[in-house]
Amino acid sequence: MSVLTIARDGDIAVVTVDNPPVNALSQALRQALWDAVAAVDADPEVRAAVLTCAGRTFIAGGDVTEFGRPPQEPHLPDLVDRIEGAAKPWIAAIHGSALGGGFEVAMGCRFRIALDSASVGLPEVNLGIVPGASGTVRTPRLAGVAAAVDLVTSGRPVRAAKALGLGLVDAVAPDDLPGNAIAFAREALGRDRPPPVSARPVEAPDAAFWEERRAAVAKAAKGADAPLRALDCLRKAAEAPFAEAMAHERQTFLDLRGSDQAAALRHVFFAERAAPRPAHLRDVDPLPLRRAGVIGGGTMGAGIAAALRDAGIPVTLIERDDDAAARGLATLRGMFDGAVKRGTLSDAQAADRMAGVTATTDHAALSDADLVIEAVFEDIAVKRAVFERLAAACRADAVLATNTSYLDPRLIAKGVPHPDRFIGLHFFSPANVMRLVEIVPVPETSGRTLATGFALARALNKIPVQSGICEGFIGNRILKRYRASAEALVRQGIPLAEIDAAMRGYGLAMGPFQAQDLGGLDIAFLQREGARAAGQDVPETLGDILVRAGRKGQKTGGGWYDYAPGDRSPQPSAAVADLLAGRITGTLAMDRDAIARRLVADMAAEGQAILDEGIAASPAEIDLVEIHGYGFPRWRGGPMFAARHRPTNDLAS
Repeated sequence: MSVLTIARDGDIAVVTVDNPPVNALSQALRQALWDAVAAVDADPEVRAAVLTCAGRTFIAGGDVTEFGRPPQEPHLPDLVDRIEGAAKPWIAAIHGSALGGGFEVAMGCRFRIALDSASVGLPEVNLGIVPGASGTVRTPRLAGVAAAVDLVTSGRPVRAAKALGLGLVDAVAPDDLPGNAIAFAREALGRDRPPPVSARPVEAPDAAFWEERRAAVAKAAKGADAPLRALDCLRKAAEAPFAEAMAHERQTFLDLRGSDQAAALRHVFFAERAAPRPAHLRDVDPLPLRRAGVIGGGTMGAGIAAALRDAGIPVTLIERDDDAAARGLATLRGMFDGAVKRGTLSDAQAADRMAGVTATTDHAALSDADLVIEAVFEDIAVKRAVFERLAAACRADAVLATNTSYLDPRLIAKGVPHPDRFIGLHFFSPANVMRLVEIVPVPETSGRTLATGFALARALNKIPVQSGICEGFIGNRILKRYRASAEALVRQGIPLAEIDAAMRGYGLAMGPFQAQDLGGLDIAFLQREGARAAGQDVPETLGDILVRAGRKGQKTGGGWYDYAPGDRSPQPSAAVADLLAGRITGTLAMDRDAIARRLVADMAAEGQAILDEGIAASPAEIDLVEIHGYGFPRWRGGPMFAARHRPTNDLAS
């Protein structure tokens, strides 16, 4: 099957790529484009070529099936040079996404026109590499160095309107992209052409610019190598001739391609790609999701409602009384107002999202809901009372979901009519921001209900992971082990500030004790107290000692650390030293790398137990939980990957 065709519209050749599903730059497509340049140049009736793509997108990047393999000829840098050096000008007509190698191909064209809904970008740093076919060298020649730094080191794409403003594209079309591209090509033939991108000048910033950007990129990268190596390539592109900069970029690309970080990020990429559509549900149709309900308008419930509205799903928000309903709407409005201030929503979009929310105390308003998600206080009696009301108010085929993070969903579902439509959907706070959702079926959950949970995750742009039933499911169970292991090190004499510093050095935003102070030590304490009240033998933790002394974290001015009023910076606490003095019995000495290795190994050991018990289906899914729910650094690949693929020096290098 051909991946490319050439047609004629008068004196314009229309070169159409058709390599579904995303027109990836496979070896076959690279060869076809290579040959197309020769065919267009050889046709005396053709004056220019429009490069367009069939399907839903322009060339969206490299062929993922070739990731990790030695590249085959024609190599992409050579292909981009060949298109740029063609005797007749090429015009890239971009719809969907032109990413990575796809955008590098577009930059090899003399002109670029994009549909107004299109986006362009160079996301290679998210795979632990740098652009390898002129992305760091041509981009500053099109958009200037400052814009190129933002685009390349972040890996974030930009929409067509912004790309036009930056100079990355030459025109934006509202519709009829092929027709507009052909018209653009004919108009361009009648005026002086700009030089090829490789021949355009670039203004080199001074050393202070690079120092400032290096500090900012390093802070954002949190230990990842590729963004800083990409910045080095961009500096070379600004200060050296084109050929020298290209050689530097290519060598950097080849160096990083085989790195431990690139391997880890490829692992995460493939795991994320597979997660929304698990193989065991491939032939199961989900229920349609036209309207949803959320029970509880607190931080979690409002966040879930916001995520639903972001996906365009109308929401009915149920609260216990009118005041609580008003507070829920205010919380939701605050979330959308915050998005407006950050520039991620317009005023009109925020107003539209709020217009799609109805807040009430009447459960009868849920009679037409296809899905209802309960997000009330983590108490079994409270939750069961909610589902009794839902059973009376909702359709018999409506999916009923609980957002519990610790309680056994089988106990919550007990007595619910048609239990095949019941499921656990464990969102992470803030639910409109955090991408993870643990999907927890009960034994009676039907395949269609389970498929609906995954369909919801796709609609919300979440990363779904199916979990079996155990205390804390996958993520919180590993978190409990992580915290216990960290406390064990404290008992053996390791300063808690050293443990936090070790995990920050490993790539987490904060260590285990800082994180507990932020979230509140009393949350886990109350869960342990509940288990003790139920007759379970739960050993005392160091955290219990602090909570009983009134130290619940930042909200009380002190937890593991002290906090000055209005200041969230953790300070060493003499009070904590006194409270724990009798519990620290060791004099263990460990460097930070060893501390990180120990804690990650314990996380992986708990993950293995979860696998052995059938709670999770694969190590990769556990890694996704830790990355998207708990801030484990992507470039480490997750604890399961890290435990099995120790870098050449050590795990915490």
